[in-house]
Amino acid sequence: MVTRADIGVIGGSGFYSLLDDAEEIELTTPYGPPSDIVTVGHIGSRSVAFIPRHGRGHRFPPHRIPYRANLWALRKLGVRQVLAPSAVGSLRAEYGPGALVVPDQLVDRTSGRAQTYYDEDGAVHVSFADPYCPSGRAVAVEKARTGGWETVDGGTLVVIEGPRFSTRAESQWFAGNGWSIVGMTGFPEAILARELALCYTSLSLVTDHDAGVEAGQGVTHDEVLKFFAQNVTRMRTLVSEAVQALPEERTCPCGTALDGIESSYELP
Repeated sequence: MVTRADIGVIGGSGFYSLLDDAEEIELTTPYGPPSDIVTVGHIGSRSVAFIPRHGRGHRFPPHRIPYRANLWALRKLGVRQVLAPSAVGSLRAEYGPGALVVPDQLVDRTSGRAQTYYDEDGAVHVSFADPYCPSGRAVAVEKARTGGWETVDGGTLVVIEGPRFSTRAESQWFAGNGWSIVGMTGFPEAILARELALCYTSLSLVTDHDAGVEAGQGVTHDEVLKFFAQNVTRMRTLVSEAVQALPEERTCPCGTALDGIESSYELP
């Protein structure tokens, strides 16, 4: 059995079957419990911890996911690299359903979500100019292309509060700004990972064209879930291959994100 892990996966319930020698671990954090019991096991020779982002039964909507607890729990287990598969809408006509976008930029359009661990420790400013791990991104793009995915290397993910979808006007505004895809869970996950000096890579599966791009009646929740379910086997394969290809020793800037920052805050 594995009691520690060095790679974390935050995704949907379809990813449980990824892990060999799986063990369920109940964790507590200063921010309450994570979305669900953490499952720890192996993918090949790598030790991996999995958290279902929305909890079993999809009980947490995007704006109520315990993001701080989830990332804290992963670091507590020893995780230093995180892969985060999710469903997104496309803001570009050329990115159709089934495309895999590995974004390199992020725009936060959420409101009211707890988005820092440093809210009671004076002014702590963590660099977030490049929100995603360059090493993780490179691995994800390579493995996706090798696996036959229509892969977009780079692009901007705009994260909305949810749980509603965008209006056409909002969607057209996002697209007009040059942003690429829209989702509901990529923030504050990315910044919380950075505040814990974790590598974070988004694997964004396009399930639909967003309201400002498509000409129909707009996407529904059921349509998004159905399309993602149809592609979950492909995504599992991608995650498995990416996990095994991630570097064992980190040379990216993510691990030094807190260097030079004075704080009395003690990380797990």
